[in-house]
Amino acid sequence: MTDTFTPQINGVTTVVRRIADAVREAGHTVALAAPRYPERHARGSTELRLPSLPFPPYPALRLTLPAYPRLARFLDRARPELVHVPVEGPLGLLGRRYALRRRLPLVTAYHTNFPQYMIDYGVPRLARTTWRWLLWFHRPSCLTYTPGTEALESLQSRGLAQARQWGRGVDTRVFHPRRRSVEWRRSLQVADDTAVVLHVGRLAPEKNLETLIEAWRALRDRLGPRIAFVIAGDGPQASRLSSELPWVHRMGFLDRDTLARVYASADICMLPSKTETCGLVALEAMASGLAVVAADAGGVRDSIRSQATGLLASPDDPRSYTEAVENLVEHPGRRSAMATAARQAAEARDVATENRALLEDLMNLAGDQRESTRAGACTAA
Repeated sequence: MTDTFTPQINGVTTVVRRIADAVREAGHTVALAAPRYPERHARGSTELRLPSLPFPPYPALRLTLPAYPRLARFLDRARPELVHVPVEGPLGLLGRRYALRRRLPLVTAYHTNFPQYMIDYGVPRLARTTWRWLLWFHRPSCLTYTPGTEALESLQSRGLAQARQWGRGVDTRVFHPRRRSVEWRRSLQVADDTAVVLHVGRLAPEKNLETLIEAWRALRDRLGPRIAFVIAGDGPQASRLSSELPWVHRMGFLDRDTLARVYASADICMLPSKTETCGLVALEAMASGLAVVAADAGGVRDSIRSQATGLLASPDDPRSYTEAVENLVEHPGRRSAMATAARQAAEARDVATENRALLEDLMNLAGDQRESTRAGACTAA
């Protein structure tokens, strides 16, 4: 049960698709419930799309309308052996309710730093209330997956002993330097030796876009035609970015294959977000052979070894990002060596090993449920 899924493109959707594919490839069945989006999308007998409304501050995200009886009928037909809830939203709440009522093992995930989001959206007093909600939501789960070390320690320090690190892998076959496209670079109408700086992600307040705007303005003033800027993504701050940075190439949301080509065809990826529990975008960029300049905060620090596989900048200091990117533009040899090291680091985080660990966890939970006579037994945790 996921509160965000295709056609929406984000880190959670990527991980949910990865889990579903891994379970199916291992010969098991996945019944998936997600919001209904205005766009057309394929559906099958094992997929339920529930009516939803746009979330006012961010219309691309959907709020699922209460539909527990319909969801329960769908799941009862599927006869699940465990329930996985990757988002602590309205649909996730229904999935949690179903698992507890049917006495099934519940697996949850903590992908999003919602308490920090409260601060970024101007309501810091709600951060503590948000933590209380999150702890209540995850407490009955057998396992709570989270990708980053910092997030894991935060959950465990708050009493969630079942928290486990998972979801830090990247598909190094899809995201690969060989996807570099000369034609795509020429479509930007820049010189062959121009350094292309890329930002990928939701265009929303929690992504620290104020810092990006200031840094990119300074870089353009300093380097002129030697540097070009590309944004892949969309969100509530899109109009503002178009107004503040009219010379940036805006690409909107991209499908996975197109995004892989864009990554590999750029030269530097800049990610100022401070709220990432993992920073999957950083890993995708590294796997694509890019030097990454990212905020020295959150889960990104698990992926980037500063001065070796990328550069970590002071999170709220635009000058720190400007100097880091400028250094990589001025020293292409260093940039190339860093990109090679980044690719090697990403290869060590390939998804295959993590997928095997996930399947072992889920099989153990399903087996314990078959053998146990106790309600909601979570002996594997």
